[in-house]
Amino acid sequence: MEPILFYGVPSGCSFGSIVALEWLGIPYKLCRIEMPEVVTSDTYRRINPIGETPTLMTSDGALVSESMAIFNHLARFGIDEGLSFAQGTPEFDRLNQVLAYLNTSLFKAYSPFWYAFEHTLADDDKAALRRYGTKKLAKAHADLETMLSDKQWLLGDHRTFADAYFIGIARWNEYHDAVDRRDYPRVQRLFDKLEADPAVQFAHAIEARKEARTTGAFRGEIALGDVIARLK
Repeated sequence: MEPILFYGVPSGCSFGSIVALEWLGIPYKLCRIEMPEVVTSDTYRRINPIGETPTLMTSDGALVSESMAIFNHLARFGIDEGLSFAQGTPEFDRLNQVLAYLNTSLFKAYSPFWYAFEHTLADDDKAALRRYGTKKLAKAHADLETMLSDKQWLLGDHRTFADAYFIGIARWNEYHDAVDRRDYPRVQRLFDKLEADPAVQFAHAIEARKEARTTGAFRGEIALGDVIARLK
């Protein structure tokens, strides 16, 4: 069977994994997981016991969770396209370094905003979280501005899985209005270029349940219940 990506909505970081699958062009299906209702359910915890997305069910039925683990699982399919690199090469190490930075710094900087959004808090507490998150995001954007230097993409002159992960997180700025990305012109340039990418537009359409034109080998959506039935 085709691999199945369990992606979270609204605005899950699984967005980057959808983009990566589209870029790879390998057959796959998607399973929509509503957050927080379905993702924390006993049913979905049969797929991912900690109740988070993304999770990838491989063609042989194995389950791989966490974005970095999924990107590394998919790495062997993307070497020829330059989306990933062979383990043991300097390029592989650099890719994982950037993926780790995005996960631990850019992703984490949005955590205060998501917490304030998802919980009932006093206005002063929400304001304090936003101030803290804004400082973290300003630093992360400044770091990315430096990392990009004169490069067109995060790792150089062509796109990689790092760029797919970046756009899945960076779009949260539009959601939370956290920083003015125009203050970081290289980051803004990368963001704009990715937003124009057909695979990114496909992922947006999938999340919004609009007409989505695959640029890869998307084989349709499958309901969570149907996946669980397969497990039985």
